[in-house]
Amino acid sequence: SRGPARPLDPDDTSLMGSKALAELLRDRGVTVDRVDSAQAAVDKAATGERLLLITAQAYVDERPLARLPGDRLIVGDVFGLAALAPEVRTQAQPARPRSRDPECPLPAARAAGSAHMGGVVLRGPPGSTGCYPAGDGHTLVSYSNGRGVTTVVGDGGFMTNQRLAEDGNAALALNLLSTGKPVTWLVPPENPPPGELPGEQGQSMYDLMPGNIRWTIYMAIIAVALAAFWRGRRLGPVVVEKLPVVVRASETVEGRGRLYRARRARERAAAALRAGTIDRLTARLGLGHGAGPQEVVPALAARTVEDPHRLGAALYGPPPTDDAQLVELAGYLDMIERQLSEL
Repeated sequence: SRGPARPLDPDDTSLMGSKALAELLRDRGVTVDRVDSAQAAVDKAATGERLLLITAQAYVDERPLARLPGDRLIVGDVFGLAALAPEVRTQAQPARPRSRDPECPLPAARAAGSAHMGGVVLRGPPGSTGCYPAGDGHTLVSYSNGRGVTTVVGDGGFMTNQRLAEDGNAALALNLLSTGKPVTWLVPPENPPPGELPGEQGQSMYDLMPGNIRWTIYMAIIAVALAAFWRGRRLGPVVVEKLPVVVRASETVEGRGRLYRARRARERAAAALRAGTIDRLTARLGLGHGAGPQEVVPALAARTVEDPHRLGAALYGPPPTDDAQLVELAGYLDMIERQLSEL
């Protein structure tokens, strides 16, 4: 047994895995190589003669992958999308996955017909082809950028063992991956190094502070205590008076945010946001304090309308690469909590 489900893993036989799709590809003569690190993917696909498949579950540093030539298929809410497909724009509100018609001339989609599509709503660059419309965009966008064909899909549910036999899901997945090139299928490692998944160890905001800041806080507390003791003995008891200015609690949060921004500490800020969100979510879901992504993501997906791939990437994915992605992450985490609290 492989243990917990590994979404979109070509070796996983659970409902969320993609073993069935991988076997269909091999039956058609397509070479499928499963790799579990960005470096392994770079080593395999460096020549540009392969199709690189990246899913939201990969949790990898996208920077070395972005430099690779060749075709790529990006599936789900990948946080590194801005680097992997810089020409594509996303909308803040995802689309509920459901059966949709392609309504586009892309051969892979037209031949497949309706498919279970949704997730991230995309807008491609001029000259791109958008399929399976949702809202003001599409859930599949394909275009050529001179280095190869890039296809971005908003959600990978149609590729799972659970959904593959529905609608034209199998046909769409096979058409997108059967390009005449071997497939390098990137998945997360079986045993991530400790601390690779932010928040998995139950870290608090205090744990995430840099050591020099903690030391400064200690010194400030000691200085205040000594000053209070020294002045208190000479001036008598403290007299309570109305302050001319009331400092809102939000100002403290905003000040800390400005400090993070000044230090360009996006990774620490994202880790703090995720750790706090995970602590609150696990309590509301009735999970233990040390619950990991294998327990949190399925339980949360069952209680909200969110796609489990996007939830996993938001709670346990790589850090944002710029301030805009950090703001987007904060908004999405807040939306998850509001959805759960409204149930």
